[in-house]
Amino acid sequence: MTLPEGITWDGVGIVNELDFVTALRSLPLHPGAQGLRDDCALIEIGDEVLVINMDSMAEDTHFKPSADLADVAWKLVALNLSDIASKGAEPIGVLLGYALGGDEDQRFLAGLADALTEYDVPLLGGDTIATTGASTFSITAIGRATCRPIPSRTRATPGEALFVTGPLGCAMLGFEGDKAHLEAFNRPRPRLVEGIALAPHVGAMMDISDGLLLDAYRMAEASDVTVMIDPQLVPVAAPDRLDECIRWGDDYELLFTAAWDAELPVHAVRIGLVEESGDAPLMLGASSFTDPDSLGYRHG
Repeated sequence: MTLPEGITWDGVGIVNELDFVTALRSLPLHPGAQGLRDDCALIEIGDEVLVINMDSMAEDTHFKPSADLADVAWKLVALNLSDIASKGAEPIGVLLGYALGGDEDQRFLAGLADALTEYDVPLLGGDTIATTGASTFSITAIGRATCRPIPSRTRATPGEALFVTGPLGCAMLGFEGDKAHLEAFNRPRPRLVEGIALAPHVGAMMDISDGLLLDAYRMAEASDVTVMIDPQLVPVAAPDRLDECIRWGDDYELLFTAAWDAELPVHAVRIGLVEESGDAPLMLGASSFTDPDSLGYRHG
């Protein structure tokens, strides 16, 4: 494989997630892949648009070896449905990739049943393999778009306000063992109802999986704008730990742009605005960011 200019190979693998995705863009891509610059692929079939996403979870990266696999299964469904929600789509079903080999398969099945029942999403099929290594699971979620144009990272427009649907940092506190926030980390709730309701009213929309700062930076880059965030307006679960709350991620709230005076159909908090592209994609108060490194969670 010939790598794009500037991408290096370390003899084993490409050094980080960003380089790997950049290399993938040199391969033949379907137009629905949107240049691999969004979380979902969009496939037009007649008058319908299918919204397709796949996410994975790996032991020691996304969950501890001691984690209850029922919670892992729930979260795997939830984080995939969260991407479907960010497109204002209605779930059709999911495909499961599962590695057999542990002694907790029944717990995984129990959590999977809980999540699929809770969100009325059927299992379409998938694949199982046997492994003796660390557990890795994946789900491909398929949804149906409910409106046009479909929200994306690329549609933020100067003059719009920036909103978030709920407080950030709850998952972080749950991960740390705060009993009041355990469910936020173990069993997050994708904003499916909110996403469908918001879709006709928004410009850009995405879910916050890797931290507010990193995901806002990604939206700004994709839309070629500058996103301005007022840190005093951001709702967080631990006000004395604002910086950690907006970097930690795993919250799965929706981040979106809309008209400054929009009458939104769901509760959301205005936290900033969108301006013409300037010296930096992201501003947090008086601080500017021109490099996404250290803004939030990234693989590699």
